[in-house]
Amino acid sequence: MKIALVSPYDFAYPGGVVNHISALERCFTAMGHTVKVIAPISKAVSVFGDRFIPMGSPRSVPSSGSVCRVTISLKLAKPLKEVFAREHFDIVHVHEPFMPMLCTAVLRFSPYTNVGTFHACAGNLGYYFGWPVTAFMIRQRARKLHGHIAVSEAARSFAAQNVPGKYAIIPNGIDTEHFTPDVMPLEQYADGKLNILFVGRLEGRKGVPYLLKAYQQVKKEVPQSRLIIVGPGKRMRQVYERQVSWSGLKDVVFVGFSSYEDLPRYYKTADVFCAPATGRESFGIVLLESMAVSCPIVATNIAGYANVVKHGAEGLLVPPRDDESLARALVCLLTDSGLRRQMGAQGRLKARGYCWENVSQRVMDYYTSVIDKTAYREAAVEVGAGAPG
Repeated sequence: MKIALVSPYDFAYPGGVVNHISALERCFTAMGHTVKVIAPISKAVSVFGDRFIPMGSPRSVPSSGSVCRVTISLKLAKPLKEVFAREHFDIVHVHEPFMPMLCTAVLRFSPYTNVGTFHACAGNLGYYFGWPVTAFMIRQRARKLHGHIAVSEAARSFAAQNVPGKYAIIPNGIDTEHFTPDVMPLEQYADGKLNILFVGRLEGRKGVPYLLKAYQQVKKEVPQSRLIIVGPGKRMRQVYERQVSWSGLKDVVFVGFSSYEDLPRYYKTADVFCAPATGRESFGIVLLESMAVSCPIVATNIAGYANVVKHGAEGLLVPPRDDESLARALVCLLTDSGLRRQMGAQGRLKARGYCWENVSQRVMDYYTSVIDKTAYREAAVEVGAGAPG
């Protein structure tokens, strides 16, 4: 099968959708399929060699309390038509199908069987940027989608408000050979203190202010504790560092960006992983990463996270924006090593079901079903057109 995987986001910057597409490309190629990735890219980096087709120059655009890097070019028609005329795809798989401008253009010009994966659960730029125009565009482009995938029930519920249809729920995956309990912890934090770990971009919706406030109480009850904050975001980091300084809070470490190679060691170093996001999370990749390394979790009880972690099994779920509940849950796990081991083991077992090999096979099976249904419909239309009047 010849497959096009389309990303609206700058492929030079790692992120949830970019990583998702990269994993699918790797697995599909290993299965023997021919795969091309179509995406904007800002740097002259070797991604997949001739398997990568650059399309458009990305720009930074605010979206959902974050910043996404997408192409806003209006001159994609000619290069896309040339690609489609040359490549003869069996499936064109568009991620975030209505994110301007590449994905909407792909749906407009693709003559092939088109599948869309919806990742977001709220505030997607494609739904709210220039709403009167986008609403019309969505109705037009939605007709070109032959199949719909959502990464979670939260993503399906949000997408279906704008694009009605039947959705397959196929989650994000994880590399369970990379994220494994067999990695070594980071020596600088192996000093007997109990480590709480946060991993994520330093943005308001990720909930770091609530975690810092909760940690003030945790530090009183568990003096031999440390909070390690991993993730990019220079402006907000300065804000949070001032918050720590003003409060006199000790043992808070801001690491900044961590490479993908080092991330498993941070999870291994942690005694508890904490994800205090306030909302707008359709899934929880960081939760899976933590679970795969057998690290127990304290997370907010939002739709995207509750789809991954069961309260009392792999971790504890607390109300969002509630620093007191967050503190109690953290203290509960920090002071109970047996519970931490139990939840860590259950998390590791559950994470194995999300390995990319399983997820990619589910996506491939869905491709086959969509192609078969599309062929059946086209054959039925041809028979109907040829029937005597």
